[in-house]
Amino acid sequence: MNMLLQQQKLAAGCKQRSVAQPSRGCVAAHTGLRSGRVASRQRSVTTAVMTPPAKSESSSPVYTTMSLDGQNLKTAKPRLVVLGSGWGAMSFLKALPTSISSTYELIVVSPRNYFLYTPLLPAVATGTMEERSIVEPVRNFIVGKGEFYEALCKDIDPVAKELVCCFPEDAGLDSACFKMSYDVLVMAVGSVNNTFGIKGVDQYCFYFKSIEDANRLRSRVSECFERAALPATPEEERKKLLTFVVVGGGPTGVEVAAELYDMIEEDLSKLYPNLVKDVSIQVVELMDHVLSTYDRAISLYTAEQFKRAGIKLVLNSRVASVEDGVVRVVNKANESVDIKFGACVWATGIAMNPLVRQLQEKLPGQSHFRSVLTDDCMRVKGSDGSIWALGDAATIDQPKPKALDYAEQLFEQADTNRDGRLSLEELRVLLNTASKEFSHLEEHARFLDSQTGVKRFGGLVAKSLSPADAAAAAASNSSQPFAVLLDGNTEISKEQFKDILGKVDKGLRALPATAQVANQQGKYLAAVFAGNRVTGAPELDAALADKIKPFRYFHKGSAAYVGSDKAVFDLPKFGPLTGTGAGFVWKSYETMSQFSFRNQCLVAADWLRTKIFGRDISRV
Repeated sequence: MNMLLQQQKLAAGCKQRSVAQPSRGCVAAHTGLRSGRVASRQRSVTTAVMTPPAKSESSSPVYTTMSLDGQNLKTAKPRLVVLGSGWGAMSFLKALPTSISSTYELIVVSPRNYFLYTPLLPAVATGTMEERSIVEPVRNFIVGKGEFYEALCKDIDPVAKELVCCFPEDAGLDSACFKMSYDVLVMAVGSVNNTFGIKGVDQYCFYFKSIEDANRLRSRVSECFERAALPATPEEERKKLLTFVVVGGGPTGVEVAAELYDMIEEDLSKLYPNLVKDVSIQVVELMDHVLSTYDRAISLYTAEQFKRAGIKLVLNSRVASVEDGVVRVVNKANESVDIKFGACVWATGIAMNPLVRQLQEKLPGQSHFRSVLTDDCMRVKGSDGSIWALGDAATIDQPKPKALDYAEQLFEQADTNRDGRLSLEELRVLLNTASKEFSHLEEHARFLDSQTGVKRFGGLVAKSLSPADAAAAAASNSSQPFAVLLDGNTEISKEQFKDILGKVDKGLRALPATAQVANQQGKYLAAVFAGNRVTGAPELDAALADKIKPFRYFHKGSAAYVGSDKAVFDLPKFGPLTGTGAGFVWKSYETMSQFSFRNQCLVAADWLRTKIFGRDISRV
């Protein structure tokens, strides 16, 4: 009763202020929210948290909110709320100038109060790196810029422009929920693990997205070795415990397998000399090669490196089900094999964040299977310009004309010597030029740029691949746009050119869900908000239409660690770099890419500590 009286007194002491209601967007019109709304509203933020109801009452939360004074958005600072603390959100916050507090009321909401440098997560799982070396407190980056609330956003009301947030349930404290209004919302909530509906994945596999996932795997490996070392452990049980399965042959899966190998080869082999012969690391991949998004030469190098290390690649295979200690794998011939394991890491696929799905249902024109659709300036369609999104939570949606419809015209323009065929150089120039009009050709132009830049097609690739490998590569990539070039061709006919454009058009897709994309999008949005006053009210933001340029992704290359101090780089215009030298460059790059000088020092110290003293395999 006393608490209620106190809240009423607080509410009575607050003045009311009006906030302009949004209606249309600033770069392009995004209609869809209900029409006929009033031009002003109260703006609210919580000052009282939800109290858990008594057991006999309903479990529905009761929110007590307090209205704050409002001023017209023409003079007041817009409230800018950022959801998330991943790559997109932190790149955005870091790039904002300290003076941003004079333009916006900045509030960051995230269920975790730190940023995790995910590329080094496999190193944490094996003790190469300590977890504190790759995490950065969120509050370090918003000092002087705004406020931070450690809470999980559970609902977004795009009409009332209001959020429902709760203190994380896994924090071990009582529930604490509140409502908060916003003028502009930046969604950077990322994605979640995708099990593809496969039975048993959630119960028996280790995911690999968070620091908790890495710690659980690290403890599990230690448990498996200690259990296998007991004198009463049967041989069959010992081999099962020491079998580690990684599902997914992408960069994450490859690096997890490589780090496990390093840990076992460099440290555990000395501590458990009688167990090493029974250790098995297996990578299950749906495609016929790992690192399928990298240059083919890199895939072959990685496969050879794993073969020498004794890491088994289970290719052209999918996981049918997972049981306690057993994963069932089915190959393309529909033959199934049961692999018994001590630990199984699920490092493949991402799915839509539940919050994104909720928002999609409230906005018109949202139909993407994994993320919200935005315009080319990262603004969510149907939100009336008040919601922006980036990273895994967003997909840029823009009408793309089909290049195949202009195949004849493009071919004639590119065929400068009129011989009825296009050389690789002519094709490269064509794609770079045409990508200005057909934006989806850009990534393919970058790909061909990287090939012709070092003359790999018809040159280096032809020399590095045996005839059998080249034929196998062409066969397995027959659906890829440039499959015709894998057999050493240096020229293509008009029909082959049309076939390439047809496959490119068919494979229209959004930007890849990588940290590199989210990082660039965060910096882009920071420049947009720092250079303009975005209010979320379309009638006020209309003047920004000509000022904000569309986001353009620049691919800097891809890298992966493959074990034994070796790494691979797939760099545009430079081509693939592999080996120990690439491994040194990789470690240097990952060290210098830390967000703070503190973490740069910690990561460098961990590399040195591991080399001198080895890894700590204690289960703590």
